[in-house]
Amino acid sequence: MELEPLYQIKVTCIHCENEFSTSRVRPSFKRATRTDTDFCGYYQKENPDYYVVRVCPSCGFASTENSASRLTDRQNALFEDAIASRFNKKSYGGHRDWDTALETYKLALICAQTIGETDRIIASLLHHIAWLYRYQSNVEQEKRFLEFALEAYIRVYENEGVGGSDARLMYLIGELYRRVGNYNDAVKWFGRVINDKRIVDAAMIRASREQWALLREEMLSGGHELPEEMRG
Repeated sequence: MELEPLYQIKVTCIHCENEFSTSRVRPSFKRATRTDTDFCGYYQKENPDYYVVRVCPSCGFASTENSASRLTDRQNALFEDAIASRFNKKSYGGHRDWDTALETYKLALICAQTIGETDRIIASLLHHIAWLYRYQSNVEQEKRFLEFALEAYIRVYENEGVGGSDARLMYLIGELYRRVGNYNDAVKWFGRVINDKRIVDAAMIRASREQWALLREEMLSGGHELPEEMRG
């Protein structure tokens, strides 16, 4: 018998305490056939990214496993007023297509913004929504959400005091700047990863070097003036 890609897990809603089932993709099916330079994966069968968001069918609270594990009274009241009171009961527990996945991410984003989730969670949700639009070759919406994600990732960098240690985050900021066409800022962020002696993440240093070289070619072929760091 062939193994099904999906399996069910039980989740307890942190707002209404309802227990519900949601689908996940089995680890053996999670190998991407290719991955973009901002970590967007492509899969032959079920896309695990479609199943990241868990949605309570009773109240509509949508979150990921990295979201807050409990809500304050104020967060509960804000969510109840803004979302739960208007939510029409609906289950997202089974198979998800592209439209359903987008619905769950947008619901998770509204929930996160309503309760004041961390910038890191909000940035990740925005970035995943951009990937969903990329799968559909919707360039305009992809760019729009990449720009939102970029703003949120920069807030993470500035507010979480990660300093020079989070090379992946710094690389990602550089890569998103490149993807939205802000080449000069992309150069600066890649340069930080490459030149900061405190950074020991060899994979991110290598990736930043590769994107720096790609960026130089893109700028030259597009007739852009190279910034000082790239000359010579």
